Amino acid sequence: MIQQLSRRLMYIVAESRSIKKLATKHGMKDSSGFARRFIAGETSEDAITAIKDLNGMGMSASLDLLGENVKTIEDTHKARDTILDLLALIKSNNVDSHISVKLTQLGLNIPDKGLKVCKDNMQAIVEAAEKNNVFVRIDMEGSGCTEKTLGVFRYLHKKYGESVGIVLQSYLYRTESDVREMNKIGAKVRLCKGAYLEPEIIAFQKKKMVDLNYDHCLELLMKDGNFPAVATHDNRLMDKAKEYAKKHDVSPEKFEFQMIYGIRRDVQRQIIKDGYRLRIYVPFGKEWFPYYTRRLGERIDNLTFILKSIYLETPDDKDTV
Repeated sequence: MIQQLSRRLMYIVAESRSIKKLATKHGMKDSSGFARRFIAGETSEDAITAIKDLNGMGMSASLDLLGENVKTIEDTHKARDTILDLLALIKSNNVDSHISVKLTQLGLNIPDKGLKVCKDNMQAIVEAAEKNNVFVRIDMEGSGCTEKTLGVFRYLHKKYGESVGIVLQSYLYRTESDVREMNKIGAKVRLCKGAYLEPEIIAFQKKKMVDLNYDHCLELLMKDGNFPAVATHDNRLMDKAKEYAKKHDVSPEKFEFQMIYGIRRDVQRQIIKDGYRLRIYVPFGKEWFPYYTRRLGERIDNLTFILKSIYLETPDDKDTV
């Protein structure tokens, strides 16, 4: 009941023009804006600046242009062109960054021609990424997109191989099977828990079960995967990743941890200090407000997680990037 109310409330907030106008005015106003903690900025230049700071601390990045579920083919082309420009900026600024893309931003859910438009947009992006020596990761969205997203990924992976990777979510029952398939074809997988509100018929509802499935899929990736990306802020699962890496003779150069921009920055620095690879997921763009309000509304745990993560940071870390 609380979850449903949270979701409805955050949806109303996300769709409110007056709230969005007020939040947009202050959230990114300057370096002290409340959204700056978790959003790199509204422009590609803001994102590049954030990456340079991360690179200076020994961290890699994965840039995500915010926005999803576009309604027109014209809007998919705008998103595609922005991403193409971003690839050129990554190369010209010589920064260490991947890009993350959401297929609904590139046309996946548009009726009739959407799938073809999405594939065409992705081909243009991956080909440009190859020329700029940048890896492309396809993000996973709600369960309604899972099989379609994997279908597009299979198509691209067959054509472009290791230039493109995928994300899998441990809260879905199907994920063990998907991990085994991806391992078999040599796909690069980013494993996360999943943030959408999904029905019991397809997803684990209890955190304990989501974590257990993450643990199980993580070992499968360490045993048979291709450069696993361990996307978690859970210290226990991070320790498990190190344990499985040692057990299956996977050196620190053969996998990486991934964390979200602004979350547990003290832990981020410790990972680097301990000699492991770390990539920071860096969201940016003008659509930051509806994106984050919807994410908070999809699961009440998202909000408590962020508040808990801020609280858990050591005092010296709270005011630094």
